[in-house]
Amino acid sequence: MHYSFSLTLPLLLLCFPFLSISSTNQQHAKKNLQPNSMEPSELEILFKIMDSMSSDQTWRISYPNPCKPGSSWMGIECKAGNDSHLHVTRLDFGSPPNPSCKIKSIFPSQIFDLPYLQSAIFSQCFTHTKTTLTISQNSYFNSKLQQLSLRSNPALIGSIPPQIFTLKSLQTLTLSQNRLTGPIPKEICSLTSLEHLDLSYNFLSGILPKQLGNLKNLVVLDLSYNSLTKLIPDTIGQMGMLQKLDLSSNLLTGSLPNSIEKLNSLVFMALSNNRLKGNFPKGLTKLQSLQYFIMDDNPMFIPLPAEFGQLRKLQELRLANSGYSGTIPPIFSQLQNLSTLSLQNNRLIGVIPAGFGNLSHIYHLNLSRNLLGGEVPFTSTFFQRLGKNLDLSGNPGLCLSPAEAYGVKKIGVNICGINKTTSLIKPLKHSEASSLGFTKLFFLVNFFLLLYLHQILF
Repeated sequence: MHYSFSLTLPLLLLCFPFLSISSTNQQHAKKNLQPNSMEPSELEILFKIMDSMSSDQTWRISYPNPCKPGSSWMGIECKAGNDSHLHVTRLDFGSPPNPSCKIKSIFPSQIFDLPYLQSAIFSQCFTHTKTTLTISQNSYFNSKLQQLSLRSNPALIGSIPPQIFTLKSLQTLTLSQNRLTGPIPKEICSLTSLEHLDLSYNFLSGILPKQLGNLKNLVVLDLSYNSLTKLIPDTIGQMGMLQKLDLSSNLLTGSLPNSIEKLNSLVFMALSNNRLKGNFPKGLTKLQSLQYFIMDDNPMFIPLPAEFGQLRKLQELRLANSGYSGTIPPIFSQLQNLSTLSLQNNRLIGVIPAGFGNLSHIYHLNLSRNLLGGEVPFTSTFFQRLGKNLDLSGNPGLCLSPAEAYGVKKIGVNICGINKTTSLIKPLKHSEASSLGFTKLFFLVNFFLLLYLHQILF
């Protein structure tokens, strides 16, 4: 006997309608199931953190379900997990409109007990009670933290704990403007997912770890305003993704490593206020992405390198107070993107390159306190455009063309052909000078004659 399958399926559905209804209900139930609660243990950890950090609210009463949509507060973000629960993924304290911090708050190491936390930010939180950065053992177990930022906390002291290496997912580590001391732990260099490392404005000491070269995904490295010593490690050239390098205001010595030339993506480099000296790497011209080079206040004492003139994307070049000698290379006139050039307080001689007047983007030019000479090659339009942002003072040999001097505000330069000590006084003619001398002599004779008569008579 032959039965058609097309007739069998409808008959089955008629006989067993609950099969279809049950299946449909299960699908609807899955679609309508939305996580709306937190795990009790995670919720309790969150409340402990909030109670210790901020007194803005009575958190347990005001926000009993802090992750529930419509009942959360600023500074907290939650996401649904695969376990049908909501989980805290972001905590932000200190900066309005986020929760403010108690005066006596200390760093809450419980944040590392929140298993789904991806971002933790504390700005101007630890200001009175001394506290340290402590990493709990729970972070050893697959921490998901991608951003840890503690900025402007004057009561945050102590060293950076070696246990930092357990935060394997970190992409951003900002510990700026605190009072951290001690060396940079080499364990930081095992965080190979790091893209942003900022330890600036602390009291860190010791050397730069050679293991820094392991951070091959790093885009920003800021270690400025510390007390780091000795050489810049050659391994720094291994950080091929680096775009910003700031090592200014430390105690670094030696010269720049040759491996610097490998940082092809570098846009910003600041090395001011160190003890660096010696020649620049021969491959300096390979840094064709460089836009900002800031290296004031180093005892360089070498001729001003012409190679900077080949870095055509440069917008700021600051080399003040570093003992540079020789002339200003004319090739600097080809830096058409240049907006700031600071060469003050060096030992530069010769003339100002004529092409400087054609730098259409320049708005800050300081060549003061050098040994430059000759006529300033700028037009009145150039003077007017820069105004007070032009400083040529302290160069006794420089002078202004009389044709361009009219209307120029004080820039510390005399007018060509006029003695600098009498530039505002018209010189006397010979006959006027003789007459003036005779008048002085006449008054002197009369003075002594009167004095003599006074002694005789009285």
